[in-house]
Amino acid sequence: MIGLEHYLVVSAALFSLGVLGLLTRRNAVHVLMSIELILNSANVNLVAFSRFAAGNLGGQIFAVFRDRGRGAGGGGGPGHRPHPLRLRRTPNLDETDILKG
Repeated sequence: MIGLEHYLVVSAALFSLGVLGLLTRRNAVHVLMSIELILNSANVNLVAFSRFAAGNLGGQIFAVFRDRGRGAGGGGGPGHRPHPLRLRRTPNLDETDILKG
């Protein structure tokens, strides 16, 4: 049987990979995917603790709403600001200095 420890190990692995990608990558798409891994590890924790608590569904419901909120924000958010890739023609975060004065 899969216990709570197994879920926590998977969540720790996802979190570690996300932090590693966040610290080592300079491409904007890779950084966003690393942040997504970190948030997914938090969702795994929420669902695992909710599953092993006695009749508590709060973590699972919060994880579902959290995922839906990220999906809705990703659809509407990019249209409200100029896209840095169009202005600079590079996805490299070290070369984006648009906000410097």
